[in-house]
Amino acid sequence: SKECLNMDLSERGLTAGKLVDMKWKLGVAVCSDECKSLNSPFVAMTLKVADASGKISTHTFELTIPQFQNFSEQMKDMAARMEMI
Repeated sequence: SKECLNMDLSERGLTAGKLVDMKWKLGVAVCSDECKSLNSPFVAMTLKVADASGKISTHTFELTIPQFQNFSEQMKDMAARMEMI
């Protein structure tokens, strides 16, 4: 059950924190020092996570479109599994 999983993770000292906010934006890299014309789309994500004490940390990262599609599928799979609990 969900409670057992939470207790098991807590006993092992593993905590992921609580997702407080998630923002994303689509961008296009148009050039770089190494390449004059990239035209490479990406997704920039910013996650705000609260730890056990309530302290919020911000994590920003960029994903290629295939990486974002993979991330999205994993989130959908996780949501479906959570519905079963």
